[in-house]
Amino acid sequence: MTKRIFFLLPTAALLAPAFAPGAALAQQAPAAAPAAPSLGYADLADLVISSPLVVDATIRSASRIKGAEAAGLAPGKTRFYVEADVITLVRGASAIPARVGWVVDVSPDWRGRVPSLKKRRVLAFARPVAGQAGQIQLVEPGAQHDWSAALEQRVRGIASELAAPDAPPVITDVGNAFHVPGALPGEGETQIFLRTRDNRPAALSILRRPGEQPRWSIALSEIIDDSAPTPQRNTLLWYRLACALPATLPERSTASLSPDDATQAQADYGFVMEQLGPCRAAPPSAAVSAGVAPM
Repeated sequence: MTKRIFFLLPTAALLAPAFAPGAALAQQAPAAAPAAPSLGYADLADLVISSPLVVDATIRSASRIKGAEAAGLAPGKTRFYVEADVITLVRGASAIPARVGWVVDVSPDWRGRVPSLKKRRVLAFARPVAGQAGQIQLVEPGAQHDWSAALEQRVRGIASELAAPDAPPVITDVGNAFHVPGALPGEGETQIFLRTRDNRPAALSILRRPGEQPRWSIALSEIIDDSAPTPQRNTLLWYRLACALPATLPERSTASLSPDDATQAQADYGFVMEQLGPCRAAPPSAAVSAGVAPM
């Protein structure tokens, strides 16, 4: 393991024949509701990070809001005021009442109808309302999602990563890049310094050796460890990088380098971005328009 200091710092029904086995049963079977799409890691992390409160609750009542009180409602949405019995506080620094209320804008259900919310168990991503202990405000108009054990586990995982003493910093910009060619053709190392919200050190290191795959790592201290594992996808460190770094290395980051070294630094940065992958998956419509088969 090498460690060193930074060197610079209604579909139509199909008619089945009367003699087809099980035809009557098939016609009587109700259509199953399609599964709700799963929140991607980045979207869920956005919600958790912006939510001082994540409340697991069962909706006790839901009153539809109309008229002037529904101003700003997006087309197709329906606004409700709900009251819910709190089961547990998944994230939050202080206790809340056993029953709380909030306003939520909901989409039609899979049949195109206004959904029934009463008795539904949900996770509400919210903030407290000053001076009103029994009220919370969703961080987004629709920041209420049907509860599942899997979703709660993912939320708790992200919340734990955020609260950890060694939680990765928020990346705000890309600083200077440096490249040092090696003694052999194709050998060299690039370091790209990152700026963080709390001014903690952070840098990317890309190491190339002849006949080997390039290796990259992220250092969050003044020590670079070439053997450090790369961030795993769907972790907070991956999110901090994949969702904050620009697609290409800014020209100002290589302004002090020779043309050859700048070109190599750009290529090494591109390698890191390729390895990280996109912050968010392309929407199905975008995938189809790009000629990619939906998965």
